[in-house]
Amino acid sequence: MIALVAGATRGTGRGIAVALGEAGATVYCAGRSTRERRSEMNRPETIEETAELVTAAGGTGIPVRADFLEPEQVAALAERVRREQGRLDVLVNDIWGGDHLWTWNTPVWRHDQDKGLRLLRLAVDTHLISARHLLPLLIENEGGLVVEVTDGTWEFNETRYRENVYYDLAKMSVNRLGYAWANELRPYGGTGLAVTPGFLRSEAMLDNFGVTEDTWREAKADPTWMVSETPAYLGRGVAALARDPDRARWSGKSVTSEELALAYDITDLDGSRPRVWSYITEVREKGGETGWEGYR
Repeated sequence: MIALVAGATRGTGRGIAVALGEAGATVYCAGRSTRERRSEMNRPETIEETAELVTAAGGTGIPVRADFLEPEQVAALAERVRREQGRLDVLVNDIWGGDHLWTWNTPVWRHDQDKGLRLLRLAVDTHLISARHLLPLLIENEGGLVVEVTDGTWEFNETRYRENVYYDLAKMSVNRLGYAWANELRPYGGTGLAVTPGFLRSEAMLDNFGVTEDTWREAKADPTWMVSETPAYLGRGVAALARDPDRARWSGKSVTSEELALAYDITDLDGSRPRVWSYITEVREKGGETGWEGYR
C-alpha cells in the first residue's frame, strides 16, 4: 500500500500515518514543520518524527516538506511519488494549521477577518490543491481511497453552529469534499469519504491542559474529556478501512472514529472504545454532566 498523508506532522494526521505504517504501508508524511524550520503553528512536532514512527510501526515512512497552499510544491510531490512508487493507493487530507486563527463564539463583525480568511485557505484551499495534483495519480489504478479529515460529521454539524462562521464553514466544507471525491472517483472504482475524530488527545491539547498521555485524566476539563481519544483511534479505523476490500460501502459518507471502531472491531491504545459523539448527543446536550463511563 502506497499512502500519502497531507498534514502528517501531528494529531490525527500523525495517528493515521502511523496506523497505516502498522499495516505495512509506505507512507509519505507531508507537512510544513521540519527539524530545521517550524510552520506558523510553532509547534515542536515534525514530519521527520512522524516518518520515524511509521517506520518503527512496521511500514516505511518518508518525510516530505510541502506547503499545500503552493501548487507547484504539491505538483512536485505528486511527481516524486509517481517516480519512486509508480502509484498512489491512499490519500489522506488532514491539513489544518488553523488553531491560532479563530476565536470561540465570536460573530463575524468582531472576528479578525484576515485570520478568518487565512483559516479558510488553510482548511479548504489546501485540500483542493492536494486533490488537484494527487488524484490523477491515484485514479491510474482502480480502488483508490481518499479520506478527508474534519471535525464533526455532516449530520452533526448540519444542525449545530460550530463556534464561529470561519470554523463552521471550514468543517462543513471538508465534509462536502469527502462527498465530492466519492462522486468524482466513482468512475475509476475509487472511494471518497470524510472522517472525524472525537475529543482528541492531541499533542497540543495535552499541552493546553498541562497533562501528558499518562496523566490525561488529571486535566481540569468538562466531562467530555473523559471520553477523549488518542490520534491512534481514528488512525486504526482509517487503516482498517484502507485494507477493506469492500470499502466502497463507505463512499460519500461522513463518519466518526466510533463508527469505524464498531465496524472493524478496533479499540484505542488502552483497549477502550470511546464514543464521544454519542455522549455529546445522548447526555451532554440533554443537560447531563455524568454518565460518561458508559461511553468508553
